[in-house]
Amino acid sequence: MRRTVNAVLLVFLVLNMVVSGKADTQWKPARGPLTTRWTKDVSPDNVHPEYPRPQMVRQRWLNLNGLWELAVTGKEQSRPKEFTEQILVPFPIESALSGVMKRVNEKNRLWYRLTFELPKDWKGKRILLHFQAVDWESVVYVNGKEMGTHRGGYDAFSYDITDALKSSGKQELVLSVWDPSDAGGQPHGKQVKNPGGIFYTPTTGIWQTVWLEPVPQAYIERLL
Repeated sequence: MRRTVNAVLLVFLVLNMVVSGKADTQWKPARGPLTTRWTKDVSPDNVHPEYPRPQMVRQRWLNLNGLWELAVTGKEQSRPKEFTEQILVPFPIESALSGVMKRVNEKNRLWYRLTFELPKDWKGKRILLHFQAVDWESVVYVNGKEMGTHRGGYDAFSYDITDALKSSGKQELVLSVWDPSDAGGQPHGKQVKNPGGIFYTPTTGIWQTVWLEPVPQAYIERLL
């Protein structure tokens, strides 16, 4: 039994090492106004490691949570040439656990970048890229090819990225995010730019798990 558990842990660690930037020991949480006893357990190698979808669980998957490159630009600016910061996904930029804890507004745009390699035994499969939640408007690019635009901060969305992938080597994932918070017309709840009497702040960007999974040519997409 112990050998089986150790083998499972080894496979998980190998899959995590495939994603670049996960072992950067320079990361640390920002100094936030509130912390919990679990804060010390969070690191680029230990951030929401569990499979994120309670239904339709698939055994093979690759967790993309961890350190991503980050740039903050003006809303109308195109992709930056350099990504000068790092952010711990899936924590929003305003949070301490992101390592950034920076406020942005409707005049800003976030740019995320990550490179990864697919496990060799995924060849011949369709590859799905999943986002559990991104607040609010996102545009996804894989190896420079636009996958699509999604609007909505609370719902999951996915793309079949198979045709955008290279045959081997590192793959590039870039995400552009814009969130007007309470300056826009979308639902935002207590997330306002100037909260009063509460600790809620705006939540911008990726704030739930990002992952990849291989599927056959014919597969179940959703349950009605």
